[in-house]
Amino acid sequence: MEPCGKPFFCNKCGKTFPFNAPFKVHMRTHTGEKPYCCKTCEKTFTRSDKLLRHMRTHTGEKPYLCNTCGKRFTDPSAYKRHIAIHTGEKPHLCNICGNGFIDKSNLKRHIRTHTGEKPYTCKTCEKDFGYSTTLKIHMRTHTSEKLHSCETCGKTFSFNAPFKAHMRTHTGEKPYSCETCGRSFARSDKLLRHVRSHTGEKPYLCSEMFPLLYHKCIVHYLIRSPNFLLLLCFLNVNLGLKLSFNVYSYVY
Repeated sequence: MEPCGKPFFCNKCGKTFPFNAPFKVHMRTHTGEKPYCCKTCEKTFTRSDKLLRHMRTHTGEKPYLCNTCGKRFTDPSAYKRHIAIHTGEKPHLCNICGNGFIDKSNLKRHIRTHTGEKPYTCKTCEKDFGYSTTLKIHMRTHTSEKLHSCETCGKTFSFNAPFKAHMRTHTGEKPYSCETCGRSFARSDKLLRHVRSHTGEKPYLCSEMFPLLYHKCIVHYLIRSPNFLLLLCFLNVNLGLKLSFNVYSYVY
């Protein structure tokens, strides 16, 4: 039989609960108590179900099976999010812009892009962040913590993205492929540079070679020089007509 109202009241934040069990779990977010400990790595947790999910990272157990693609999951929430990819269901809607999200946590994070709320604060420099993951990444700038270690050469990395890129130097994996010539690359930025060899795009301008784009007085000087037409031709060929029109706008 369910009790009337919500008799369990948190004195810290004012949140109320209808039952004692979720109230106790909530109070641990304030006290920091983590009574459930992993016997393998000694990591601690506030809830028994979180410990159970964590244990599967050691045992490799993946009890949740997707009947559509056959992929397995250790965590039920990750399984539900995956199923929504197949169904296209996005039940959690943003009241401000109407965007839909697979789970409630993603919606809460999205709402902060509208409100500007930054609930996570760095205790070292007092900088505020909108997401807990961003705060964790930021904290490594203070601690110099390097969580990712290469087993092949021993090099360590603070962040996952450069670690993954480094591992490809050992495995030879090149997941980024050019649609024009089929050449593949280990990193997306290298693919982007390569694609410009097909498109002819040259977005970077040397300010020392072409100061006329930065200083109007030099433009006035160059336009009176006998080599101006040659310079303008060079700009057309190497940097595009749009840039040479900008030169005229500086002068006139």
